[in-house]
Amino acid sequence: MKLLALLSLLALMLQEAGTASLPKTEREREGDQPRGEGDSYAVLHLGDYVLSLDNYDQVIDLSNYDELTDYRDQLPKVKGTSLASPTRTSFTQSTKAPRTPPSNPTMARPRTLGLLVSPTSHGLPTCLICVCLGSSVYCDDADLEDIPPLPQTTAYLYARFNRISHIRAGDFKGLTKLKRIDLSSNFISSIDDDALLLLPALQDLILPENKLAALPVLPTGIEVLDIRLNQLRSSGIQPEAFRALEKLQFLYLADNLLDSIPRSLPLSLRSLHLQNNMIETMQRDTFCDAEEHKHTRRQLEDIRLDGNPINLSLFPSAYFCLPRLPTGRFT
Repeated sequence: MKLLALLSLLALMLQEAGTASLPKTEREREGDQPRGEGDSYAVLHLGDYVLSLDNYDQVIDLSNYDELTDYRDQLPKVKGTSLASPTRTSFTQSTKAPRTPPSNPTMARPRTLGLLVSPTSHGLPTCLICVCLGSSVYCDDADLEDIPPLPQTTAYLYARFNRISHIRAGDFKGLTKLKRIDLSSNFISSIDDDALLLLPALQDLILPENKLAALPVLPTGIEVLDIRLNQLRSSGIQPEAFRALEKLQFLYLADNLLDSIPRSLPLSLRSLHLQNNMIETMQRDTFCDAEEHKHTRRQLEDIRLDGNPINLSLFPSAYFCLPRLPTGRFT
């Protein structure tokens, strides 16, 4: 019993000591308001200072809130201009008026690019029927009946082994860079006079194995003329046809129907092939100037008259200006 009384006295003393440490006002309030079981959070002990929900207004005095620092003066000032509400931009709108289709639509002809030029008789562009490599056009064995439309940059045309029968005046129109035309093994029987005349760059005209009976007017810059294996007659060659061809070097007229050697051959000529024709005679001035015995033609070294009925031994004065005798029959 004494021990129990001693413990009760000690507990009472501890309670009195805790109550004495609180402020007076707190002691009065604690005396007036009994503490309930759910009020354990009503008092917060922070070291020597006790913060309770009842004295919160004393710790933070909200009455002088206007005296606190006004941070509005530090904000950047914005002029009071009215801002227009943003408008949405439509990506489907355009400043151009919409295009309206024509009432009677027609198929537009596609533009040709590069070497894809006008369609041929096959209905296809030339460079789909032929092979176009740089400035060369190869139309060999393409079953052509006419000269196809060519690119303006064409310099070399090869259209061999076709069925071309006629060369028209406009077939090579505007082809100022055309240097070589090879139409071997066709069926060409006629050429318009204006078809080749307006080709200033033409150097080689290759027309063997055709059916030509007459020569057209030739451009003056031509150097190689090959008309072998045709039906060319002497009446189909103008008397002065070769005089103006001052650059002509190689003239191949073998295997035709010629009965005489062409006249007025240019001094630039180096090779003349007339074999397998019907030539029976020649003039004294065919190759040399009969009145000028000192005249020489050193460039003309290759003359072939073999396969003709002419006896070359009958015309000894016709060769004095030549570096070599013609090839042919001398007996």
